[in-house]
Amino acid sequence: MAQLWGGRFTKETDKLVYNFNASIEFDKKFYREDIMGSKAHVKMLGKVGILTQDETEAIEKELDKILKDVESGQLLITDEYEDIHSFVEANLIDRLGDVGKKLHTGRSRNDQVALDMRLYTREQLDETDVELKKFLQEILTVMKENTQTVMPGFTHMQKAQPITLAHHLGAYFEMFKRDRQRLFDIRERMNYCPLGSGALAGTTYPLDREYTAELLEFNGPTLNSIDGVSDRDYLIEFLSALSTIMMHLSRFSEEIITWNSNEYGFVEIDDAYSTGSSIMPQKKNPDIAELVRGKTGRVYGALMSLLTTMKGIPLAYNKDMQEDKEVAFDAMDTVKGCIALFRGMISTMKFNKERMEKSAKNGFTNATDAADYLVKNGVPFRDAHGIVGKIVLYCLEKNISIDEMNLEELKAICPVFKEDVYEAISLETCVNTRLTIGAPSKDAMEKVIKIEEEYLEKN
Repeated sequence: MAQLWGGRFTKETDKLVYNFNASIEFDKKFYREDIMGSKAHVKMLGKVGILTQDETEAIEKELDKILKDVESGQLLITDEYEDIHSFVEANLIDRLGDVGKKLHTGRSRNDQVALDMRLYTREQLDETDVELKKFLQEILTVMKENTQTVMPGFTHMQKAQPITLAHHLGAYFEMFKRDRQRLFDIRERMNYCPLGSGALAGTTYPLDREYTAELLEFNGPTLNSIDGVSDRDYLIEFLSALSTIMMHLSRFSEEIITWNSNEYGFVEIDDAYSTGSSIMPQKKNPDIAELVRGKTGRVYGALMSLLTTMKGIPLAYNKDMQEDKEVAFDAMDTVKGCIALFRGMISTMKFNKERMEKSAKNGFTNATDAADYLVKNGVPFRDAHGIVGKIVLYCLEKNISIDEMNLEELKAICPVFKEDVYEAISLETCVNTRLTIGAPSKDAMEKVIKIEEEYLEKN
């Protein structure tokens, strides 16, 4: 059992205790970050004269070899080691002898793991942002193709007013754009280097923390050594942002599942993103959308787990904080996978435009426009609202849409109606007369699409 401590102890750790205490099975995930942090640390030790130039170069060179050997599979990370830090350092000492023992000068595992987790989280944040950007580009592609694809807009799961598919998907574009902005904010806030904080009170060695931070592309060093080793706010924020991303994906999934149903038939999901039934040959199930919806709870669970772990921890470092890794790693992988799969599903999905338009027409989505028509012809809105309510009731009894009523039928309910009402309540008119920015008209949507294109080019 390779450990970085033991001088204080007179007997071996119980094997069961050792296994319970060890973190190598999950923190081996950031072997690259641990070696990267060690290289920066040793370069700084050389700069301030704690190590000689020869020692610095020897350690750096051997750390590079360890990294290469791990990635080639020549060197295995096994449970012989308590954690990734002991794995790297033990192998360095095996290869360099006493020179390797100097690597840990001025450093504690507390600030080391704080650094590794921060570096790993930063990388995962950037990778998530890349996936979100590709997803936004795919949503925008579908929006451009569907500025005139009329569909019903909903409130309370009931057809409300006619919109376009571009307009509907534009709402998700805004959600995922905000998700990217959240990631940017978190990255700015977290991008400070804890290395040099020591166990909790810094060190007597003349470390150049600014230099270490610069080497690792941080904005600067953390300004309190206690907070440096005990802060996991950035991880909680990231898990919160990931939970919000999953919430947005889950809402989108719910709609696709509904649209894919026989009753709606708005979309057909590609075979590559569907499965069938073991006994019902007619079935084509929206499994990817359902799994994304289901995995949302898994990511929420990671956030709640870390919040609960951190709520009772006094300053500074406590072993409880080792529990941040497994749930966080799982959430990070889950979200990236869900975004990538969802993007593939959207890019191959077929939209039944005729079915969407028919659904909008049969759902009285132009009722508000019929009321607006009466208002523009001198009828008080409250009276117009009641008149159109009677029209809808009449249509329900006849099983027809408002458009299918003849002028005599309309006039029988309200004599104000004229021939031009049909143009006023056509779905195209209902959509395209809504010209304010953010509305569904073709002109308004094209302006928004241009804004979104510029956003993606710059960010």
